[in-house]
Amino acid sequence: MAKGVNGEVSDAREVSVEQEIQAIRKEGLTGRQLRMARRVAQKHGLKATSDFDAVRLLRAKGVDPFQRSNAILPSDSNTDGAGDNTQLPQTVPLAKTNLPSTNVDTAGARAQAILKIQRDIARRRRRKLLLLFTRLAFFVFLPTFLVGYYYYKIATPMYATTSQFVIQKADAQGGGKMSSLFGGTGFATSQDSITVQSYLQSRDAMLRLDRDYGFKEYFSQDWIDPIQRLDPDASNEQSYKLYKRHVILSYDPTEGNIKMEVIAADPDTSVLYSNALISYAEEQVDHMTSRMRADQMKGAEENYADAKKELDLAQEKVNSLQETLQVINTEVEVTLLTNSISLLEQELLQAELSLEELQSNPRPNPAKLAPLERKIETLKRKIQEVRGKLVSSSGSDVSVARRTSELRNAEREVETRTIMLEAALQQLENARIAANRQTRYLSMGVTPVKPDEATYPRKFENTILALLIFSGIYLMISLTASILREQVSS
Repeated sequence: MAKGVNGEVSDAREVSVEQEIQAIRKEGLTGRQLRMARRVAQKHGLKATSDFDAVRLLRAKGVDPFQRSNAILPSDSNTDGAGDNTQLPQTVPLAKTNLPSTNVDTAGARAQAILKIQRDIARRRRRKLLLLFTRLAFFVFLPTFLVGYYYYKIATPMYATTSQFVIQKADAQGGGKMSSLFGGTGFATSQDSITVQSYLQSRDAMLRLDRDYGFKEYFSQDWIDPIQRLDPDASNEQSYKLYKRHVILSYDPTEGNIKMEVIAADPDTSVLYSNALISYAEEQVDHMTSRMRADQMKGAEENYADAKKELDLAQEKVNSLQETLQVINTEVEVTLLTNSISLLEQELLQAELSLEELQSNPRPNPAKLAPLERKIETLKRKIQEVRGKLVSSSGSDVSVARRTSELRNAEREVETRTIMLEAALQQLENARIAANRQTRYLSMGVTPVKPDEATYPRKFENTILALLIFSGIYLMISLTASILREQVSS
């Protein structure tokens, strides 16, 4: 039970003993010294609880525990007398003959022993080297040989066709500063390029290539080696894994170029698949902006059609008014009536002058005066009638002023609709220009060329790579096993 628990108080003597033991612990005694102290305490008959307690008891008795002479003292130190029961080393019995050994330790014997040890070390070293080479041959050299044999003797040669293209857009005139800054770089069409790359690496492109050119059937032929061959009843997922290994695409964001490598078992098929994928990419590029261009053109075309329809209606209204009023041009009619009024007024003025001249005579001639007065009345009535045609309506006849007003309103409507039609036409042209600016097109940098030598497999490089891989795996397993063995043994 721990001290100081349940109300117990440690004795002062026990506290002193603990302090002495702690002081002895701080002296840094070695294990050999502590074992010697325990043996000396046993010989003196002291019951020590620990090696440090043995040192304390011996020192309390006045005995130095670390002197070798104390190790042969009598076990019972409480006996009287100075050395009556002292135990001395026993002598050799006289009955036995103590003769020197016949094994003489000469220089030759030592050299022979050393040679034997060296031979044993060499034999163990050869055995370890043999085991090491056996493990290397089994885990490294044999798999590497099998890989090299496959690449050199079994693997079907594969032909790779490389091509390079870029997605470009029409030059946008009058664009903003940012558009002009990135217009000539790959950042302007980076999103479109990434979209095209993703499409060519998708399952949709693989399935379309299979529908058009029999991708699965081609790679399921018997003359392709079993590792690269596709099972005849393979799923789309297995075919897609093979497709990703044989269609390799990379995108350069700084230049905006898309590099494509198509691998097939013969050069003609490699070029065929490459051209097919490029055509798919062109269709995808056209499809990306077709809806935007169609939306931009649709509104402008509808506006133009409405403006043209309204202009036709306004023009039809003008024609109807001209037919109803039997007037081609109201201005011409007004001009004719005005001229008629002017002529009549001039003639009236002449008649009035003639009348005044006759009346100025003392005895005017009544035969001349009466016709002249009737003429003046007729001219005034005619002028009044012509003036009435300009401003007033009578019966079914409409006044010239009203006809002029209606016809001018209709003609003004025609002019307005003509201006609106011109604006709609300009808007249509602007929309067509904007749609053309949104057009993307695929520009070939490197066209597919039929290869004349097999690109894959790279026999030597792949064999060396297999050797490095198997060596690394073996090294990792060996280090792990050594660490575990050391941990277990320790």
